[in-house]
Parts: sequence; structure tokens; C-alpha cells
Amino acid sequence: MSLLSTVQAVCAVVGVEVPTSVFTNITYNRTMTEFLALANECAQRIAYDTRDWTKFRKSVTLQGDGVTSAFDLPADFKRMLLKSNVWRSTSTLEPMKFVPDTDEWLNRRSMPLTDAWGEWTNMNGQIHIQPIMGPTVTAYFPYVHKNCINLFSGGINDAFMDDRDSFALDERLLKLCMTWQWKAQKGSPYQEDLSNYGDALMQAMGHDSPAPIILQGKPYSWGTKVAYPFPVPTP
Repeated sequence: MSLLSTVQAVCAVVGVEVPTSVFTNITYNRTMTEFLALANECAQRIAYDTRDWTKFRKSVTLQGDGVTSAFDLPADFKRMLLKSNVWRSTSTLEPMKFVPDTDEWLNRRSMPLTDAWGEWTNMNGQIHIQPIMGPTVTAYFPYVHKNCINLFSGGINDAFMDDRDSFALDERLLKLCMTWQWKAQKGSPYQEDLSNYGDALMQAMGHDSPAPIILQGKPYSWGTKVAYPFPVPTP
């Protein structure tokens, strides 16, 4: 579904006149201005706030040069994964230590004091790494990129630019999110629509990253945590 077809589907449900275009004469069309803002908000909310969708995960490798200690984040960087580390090529068994407090980071630099595996922090749109990496050393980490819209003209973006652009995830999620949010903003009953959206979102999240399969009492996925490490009793 394109942006236009999604907006048309929402309009048909919420009782608004179905448009033939979202962008045509949008400057003079208050309703379509609201729908465009709602579409962008819902698309970004689903893409960035609900989970680390596999479709939006990327990784970056930073190359040391013996001098640089601060590296610019990727241009499409949105945020780190909820569970992610920065790894140094000189250590594949233990990630670098994250120092979240800027004051502590500066204090450790003045001492000087550095964790044996290396340290990193985010500051001023850059990732800072200590000790400084030599020319043969790299650091790498995963992140969520910010471009959740497929442009009809080609490429990707973080907002809709044309009627024919489309949401990178299931457009039904976008339609359901826009429907309940529009009703809520207009003071109409929306609880059932919110419930429908929540059910669809949970289904999509489950399919995006299925639960690991347990075989012979052993976790099939390395990401699985063992809660009961003993054989399960059977009747």
C-alpha cells in the first residue's frame, strides 16, 4: 500500500472524505496536512519505539588510525539497539565498557584510567573510544537506522515525500495506528481500534523475531537464556 492508499483506507473508516491525493494542494488542505503529519508520526513510532525491527538493523565498522578518538555516527543513525555492545577487533570475548556518565568519562580521561577491554561513550553526535585504536584496530557495533519510508522515486527516507511512497514495514500496522490515533485526537471512541492495533503489532513483532526452538534441553539460539538448566520431568 502506498501512502495515498493507506490514507484512503483510514478516511473510509473514520468518516472523512476519501481523497484523490495527499500532497496535491496540501498547503490549502488542513485535513490532508493532519493526515500527512499523522502518517509520519505513526510510521516513525512503529519503526523506532516498539522494538529493534530486523529490517532497520545495520552495523558499522570504525577504523583506527592511531590518532582519532572520536568518530562521527553514521548519517542514518537513529539509536543503538536496546541490547548492543561496541566490540574491539583486539577482543572478541569481551565488549568494550560503556561509560554512560559524561562526567565520569572526563574524569577517567584525566586520571588516566581505562578498562582492560577498552571504553566508549556517546557525546556530541560522536562515539568516543579509549584507548585510541591503532591503524590495524577496528571497532564495530549494531544500530537502528532512521529511514522507515521507501520512496517511489528510489531510495529511502524518514518521512513521506510523495503519494506513492510506502511504509517499509507492514502497511496494515500503519493503517491501524493512524485509525485509532485519529479517533483519539478527534475525541471519538478509539479503544477497540487501539486494541486491534495492539494485537496486530504483537503478531508482527513475534514474526519478526520468533522465539527460539528448544531441542533436547539445549537452547537452539545463542540469545536464549536458560531459566531451568535441568532435565524437565515427564509423567
